Amino acid sequence: MFILGQVSEDTTTPRNIRRAAKNSMDVLQSRENTVGVRASNTISILDEILQDPNMPPYTRVKLWNVMSILEAIKD
Repeated sequence: MFILGQVSEDTTTPRNIRRAAKNSMDVLQSRENTVGVRASNTISILDEILQDPNMPPYTRVKLWNVMSILEAIKD
C-alpha cells in the first residue's frame, strides 16, 4: 500500500498510471472479496498499466516489486 501510495502521489508519473495505482489501492482495501482475490485483481490492474511506454523506469520497478509481493498472497 505504501509503494502504491507513493506512485499515486508522484507528480512526475503520468496521470493514467497514478490513477491505476490509486485504483489498485482501492481494490486492496475493499472488503468485498477475499485477500487472494483482491491481490489477483490488483495484479491484473498493474499488469495492464505496466505495458504503458510512457511509464518512467523507476515507477516500473516499483510496480514490479508490488506485483512480486502480491503474487505471494494466496487464499
